[in-house]
Amino acid sequence: MKKKIDPVVDEAIETLNMKDGPSRRRLLEGAGLFSATAAASALIAACSSSATSSAAPTSSATTSSAAKAAVGNFPATPAWQFWFVNHVTTNLFFVPTQNGMADAAKLLALPTPKWGGSTTSSATQMVSYLDSAIAAKANGIATTVIDATSFTTPVGNAMSAGIPVITYNADGVVNKGVADIGTNRLCYVGQALYNSGVAMGNRIKSLVTTPGEVAIFIATPGSGNIQPRYDGAASVLTPAGYTVKEIATGALTSQEEAAEKAFLSGAKSTLKGAFAVDAGSTELLGPSLTAVGLKIPAGGFDLTPGTLTAIQNGQLDFTIDQEPYLQGFLPVLYLYLFNLTGGLVSPPNTDTGLTFVTKSNVGPYLNTKTSYEGSAPPPPILVPRSGPIQNPIATSST
Repeated sequence: MKKKIDPVVDEAIETLNMKDGPSRRRLLEGAGLFSATAAASALIAACSSSATSSAAPTSSATTSSAAKAAVGNFPATPAWQFWFVNHVTTNLFFVPTQNGMADAAKLLALPTPKWGGSTTSSATQMVSYLDSAIAAKANGIATTVIDATSFTTPVGNAMSAGIPVITYNADGVVNKGVADIGTNRLCYVGQALYNSGVAMGNRIKSLVTTPGEVAIFIATPGSGNIQPRYDGAASVLTPAGYTVKEIATGALTSQEEAAEKAFLSGAKSTLKGAFAVDAGSTELLGPSLTAVGLKIPAGGFDLTPGTLTAIQNGQLDFTIDQEPYLQGFLPVLYLYLFNLTGGLVSPPNTDTGLTFVTKSNVGPYLNTKTSYEGSAPPPPILVPRSGPIQNPIATSST
């Protein structure tokens, strides 16, 4: 005979057509942030709303909507509005991120998340936009956290107001590992930044085999999304006898090429390698090297079209993929599940990984024009790939 611990829990199991069992019952009995009764009641209310809608006279549109709501036994949900706060809203890197958040919202029948913040990595502007999201009673917020202090209070305010917050791309702690907590957020979705820098440093050592002067270009030194990469690379190179120069290029892509050319022109006689830790500096590095007549080992981060072309042309030796599409898609999915379950499904820290893209494997990135990497819209179904799958490097600190 089934154990009846909470009448509302039992009603939820029956109403939602759940398969009762020890794990499901324990979840509803008190796992997560809310009581079993509160969580179960919320789920019942959502399901009842769905049932009421489906009982009304139907047109082809409402029938389609009801069928969509029935897929996977998910109840119809309110039009939850999520907000994304970003530090360089017009940067090419975040095109696939915006595609990811829009695709996830469409899949879940939600409004497209709002997108805003700063174009110049201004924490003040970002916090202002985050405060606007709180004032608008957003149903969830995803934000980059580019320093260790500016976002602590606003993120805390959002969480205290019952608004779930997830960080993506940058988590505010210039340190080692993906799980360092600088703000009271639910989780971080992105690359383990310091560890990716360590991987980059090791790749640089394999290309620049004799220690010497190496330049690493960085858009905004000190920023929590890229400084850890520089620090990770330097932690490998400096003890090995390399002289590592940190060269600032500026937050705006239009500034970066001039900064790179100016440094490269003055260091031609001593420089043994040139690298970058952000998308803009990487994209412009290959053409900048060519413009000043340098052919030395070079590489960087991210998959902008110019970077991929530079790899194909032999101007760059590598770039590092951190899956920007997932940094938009997963926060929407996580915020949706958190709201759907009344906090019972709490999202995990998610390392979006590290893949080295070189001339040997750049072909698929160039030949597949898709929104998943920030270019053309995807075809209805991508043709499954064939052949062996090379595992990317896991950059989590655990």
